[in-house]
Amino acid sequence: MKKLLFLLTLLASLFFAEHAFAYTVKPGDTMSEIAKNHQLTLKELAKVNPQVKDLDLIYVGQEINIDEKKSTTTPKVEKAQKVKKVQSEKVNISNSDLDLLARIVRAEAQTESFEGKVAVAAVVLNRVESPQFPNTIREVIYQPRQFQPVANGQINKPADKESIRAVQAALSDMRNIVQDSLFFYNPDIATSRWLDSRATTVVIGQHVFKN
Repeated sequence: MKKLLFLLTLLASLFFAEHAFAYTVKPGDTMSEIAKNHQLTLKELAKVNPQVKDLDLIYVGQEINIDEKKSTTTPKVEKAQKVKKVQSEKVNISNSDLDLLARIVRAEAQTESFEGKVAVAAVVLNRVESPQFPNTIREVIYQPRQFQPVANGQINKPADKESIRAVQAALSDMRNIVQDSLFFYNPDIATSRWLDSRATTVVIGQHVFKN
């Protein structure tokens, strides 16, 4: 499973970064500013970056394609083949695991932004890849005393559409949103403070992510 997730992430990242000309998002960047700085209209920039579903939601480290001419001349057949290849790898993760991942995202981050939901999914995937945790999504989520929604039954409620989209994003272009974080918590309501001493990777919404 660890090798599968690595391959999946690699394929997805290659697909979304397929163009030779890409810009890496820096703190404070907006899509409008990136378009202006590279002599593109916002509409042109959006057209060549279909992976960016919300133009107001980009994150530091994300790759933004800025080669409008190259992108618009890429054969549609070639793009379709690449999409099919990535999707064919995804089926190796069972639908039940993807559903379970979306359910833990809904339960842990239902009041968070889309970016915050993706971040929770990414932590679970990071744990699957880490030797410190079990090797499967199901085992990571159901590991004792790790996720409160498992204990209180919230995990059993169905995932919403945004949580499902967040899982898809965590398996593709937003895979590294929390870097190598293995933990997250809301310091305003946490009853246990042991995570306070660990290094903070990023803060997204009410959640602080730690490695």
